[in-house]
Amino acid sequence: MAEQLLPVGSEAPVFEAQTTDGGHISLSQFRGSKSVLLMFYPKDDTPGCTKEACEFRDRWGELKKAGVHVFGVSTQDNTSHTAFAEKYALPFPLLPDSKGELAAKYRVPVVNGKAERVTYLIGKDGRIQHVWPHVDPVGHAQDILKHLGPR
Repeated sequence: MAEQLLPVGSEAPVFEAQTTDGGHISLSQFRGSKSVLLMFYPKDDTPGCTKEACEFRDRWGELKKAGVHVFGVSTQDNTSHTAFAEKYALPFPLLPDSKGELAAKYRVPVVNGKAERVTYLIGKDGRIQHVWPHVDPVGHAQDILKHLGPR
């Protein structure tokens, strides 16, 4: 799978999406100011995805301090995302990708309607800085913080 993902150094595909809180975001609005973490995950409120999302919630302050804006992306709709975010008090937006269009732009495989667990770090310059192709939901936020280094 790693060989089909976008390579480090490549331009991140531009996207626009609705967020769980009803907002609208585009990748271009972060260019020059913040790094963006796109965390693709299979399904809301499942054991692995819940562990991963809650770990990001628990490390949210550190991620913000590191200048990273986190977005969770899966193929569920906004109703499912809103319930998931509210149930676990997730402080970061979830982006619905019910048609798999965002996953396709980032070459994330969608199997049986579910995105594979892949994370992209997009730098302030709009380029892919790092790719995590085989994510273990437990410890993933810590791995990202280690990659970012001391702040």
